[in-house]
Amino acid sequence: MEIRERKPTDEVDLAGAVAHPTFCKICEALCGVIAYERDGQVVKVAADRDNPFSTGYVCPKGVNDHLVTNDEDRVVQPLQRQPDGTFRPVSWDEALEDISARLRAILDRHGPTAVAGYLGNPSVWDYTLFFSMVNFIKGLRSPHMYATASIDINNRWVVNHLLYGNPLRSPVPDMPRTKFHLLVGANPLVSHGSMLTQPRIREALFDITKRGGRVVVVDPRRTETAEQFEWLPIRANTDAWMLLSLLHTIFSEGLEDREALDRDAAGVGTLRRLAADYPPEATEPLTGIPAEELRRLARDVAAAESLAVHGRCGTSLGSFSTVTTYLLDALAIVTGNLDRPGGSVFPRPAIDFERMIELFGFATYGSYRSRVGGFNEVMGTLPVGELPREIETPGSGQVRALFMAAGNIVTTAPGAERLETALGHLDLFVSFDFYRTETNTQADYILPDLTGLERSDFPFFPLMHATVPYMQWTPAAAQPCGEARPTWWVIDQICRRTGIAPNPLAAGRAAWRLGVRPSLPTVLDLFLRLGPHGDRFGLRRTGARLSRKKLLATPRGVLLEEYVPTGHLRRRLPHKDRKVHLDVPVILEDLERLRTADLSTDREYPLRLVSLRELRSQNSRLHNVDRLMRNRQQTLRMHPDDACAAGVEDGALAAIISRRGRIEVPVRVSDEMMPGNVALPQGWGHKGGWHRAVAAGGANYNILTPDQSTDFDQVSGQAWLNGFPVRVEPVSGAASAAMA
Repeated sequence: MEIRERKPTDEVDLAGAVAHPTFCKICEALCGVIAYERDGQVVKVAADRDNPFSTGYVCPKGVNDHLVTNDEDRVVQPLQRQPDGTFRPVSWDEALEDISARLRAILDRHGPTAVAGYLGNPSVWDYTLFFSMVNFIKGLRSPHMYATASIDINNRWVVNHLLYGNPLRSPVPDMPRTKFHLLVGANPLVSHGSMLTQPRIREALFDITKRGGRVVVVDPRRTETAEQFEWLPIRANTDAWMLLSLLHTIFSEGLEDREALDRDAAGVGTLRRLAADYPPEATEPLTGIPAEELRRLARDVAAAESLAVHGRCGTSLGSFSTVTTYLLDALAIVTGNLDRPGGSVFPRPAIDFERMIELFGFATYGSYRSRVGGFNEVMGTLPVGELPREIETPGSGQVRALFMAAGNIVTTAPGAERLETALGHLDLFVSFDFYRTETNTQADYILPDLTGLERSDFPFFPLMHATVPYMQWTPAAAQPCGEARPTWWVIDQICRRTGIAPNPLAAGRAAWRLGVRPSLPTVLDLFLRLGPHGDRFGLRRTGARLSRKKLLATPRGVLLEEYVPTGHLRRRLPHKDRKVHLDVPVILEDLERLRTADLSTDREYPLRLVSLRELRSQNSRLHNVDRLMRNRQQTLRMHPDDACAAGVEDGALAAIISRRGRIEVPVRVSDEMMPGNVALPQGWGHKGGWHRAVAAGGANYNILTPDQSTDFDQVSGQAWLNGFPVRVEPVSGAASAAMA
């Protein structure tokens, strides 16, 4: 299955254009690019062959990102919704005065706990947007901060906190040095890495096999990555049982690394007893993996010279996502591959984000619970799946105002239809976005933000997961389009007009009121200069000696070390014995829930639906770029046996039905699916004012997703978006659909 695509050949006249080295701000691959700017506008984006990190690679998304910046459908001035649902342009002063007055009235009548904030996926590539929104909501002392993490990665933050003492202390696979890479529910040849920043990841994967190693992909679908390496099919939403059986085999056959366990771990006996109940023969009917094949895999990973374990959306979006994430880490620990070369390593970015969130009070889990569902907060955020109930349920703390940054939750969050209805009940809804989407068509105001090419930035999120230590900070490559303004500036204006001090700390709020208001770049530069590679304000005489000024003068960035350093985890663990404690009460309780789970095939909904990543999409963000949407169609991937049983044909329109909803899409019959599983891309089915996205058609995946509090992962509040039961039926009288 070939995934390389011919890049667009549209020739652009670059006469008079200025070349600006920068980086792509779409995904975690952190590819270096050259933005060619003329008269304040970027006219072309190309791969930067001189970038020391990506060395000339960029995917089709990166070279077309400027088409979002220059899009005719882009929102470039404040828009106010009218009583008839249309929008009219207004001045910034008019928008800010009305928003501030309405916010002040809500605060006076209902208090700060009536105000909520939401951060969408693109916010983690814009540090000023991210921190300004968090500071705004926490400055109000409202508990209602929501983020895309609860539909993506909250389980990872929870496991990091419980095992290693800090939510941001994330292990990543040491791909440059490993001899065995076990990928569970991940497709890096399309995603280019997720919770993993590895330059030229395709080459890095093939390098593992070239040096005599192995890459094994566990997935319900023969993905683009599985096609190139070793594929182990698995029934969706059974990863936890598979991992327990691997641990069972390792323990029962004495294959664990006892020296490493004695040195690095506590509570191993508890894990051993738990795994004893899950021999591969017992889990085979659940996972669909033959017992002997799973035993061979267990022996191979235990015997490997080094093992790098990595799980992503397939493992983090199921009904037991926190337990599954815990078991992935337990496998690395039991085989002696935690914090060692070639195993699961802990990056040390140039800015100490772990220390930063500790200082600002965000290194938390369970410091308070959500009002309606009773879910633990994770780093000061609550599950977005609970937002409709928080809006609809009367009482103290009912959400009445929502400020949303870079979010399209009607397309991405669970229970799309209920959520869309709930948004219409808000007293004030403000959206910071590039487009008029299906979510913010109900907003009172859509406020135009800057795109990645229009702002100075550094990749704060990817740096935390980089397998090659790296740092970069770039100037803006283009002038702001129209009246677009950075979100931090807008929030600052609202705070000044309402008297809100945007800071999570009492001392910070007091300083703000006294006029001490350092900018976000200044604060981040302080942490950079005091960090492991900082210049210490001239006191450090060796090493990179970084500062923001130095990086802006070196926009291609700086390679800091050849590999992620290892052997430093124990000094950072929270326990006196400096060991990883595996007997975590909240995890053990959820393992009991797993023990009693009914995974028998549901006769009414016999199939499991999973999402799949597309090479030319990043969620829904690029669906208005014509070059990336040509000849594309959202289709349901289905095994021939399942299609025959359901009575649907290749190319025909079919209905997908879950306990929560029903949608219709064309079917693509393919043996890439393990029988019993079907796959559909998320992020389609658009409404609003972005015309190319709307014209693309498709259906909203999240109309189908489980949306009750009891459906979510009970430890992290993570949404259940993968592996839930559905059935597929032919649409009576529907004509065959043309396939892409």
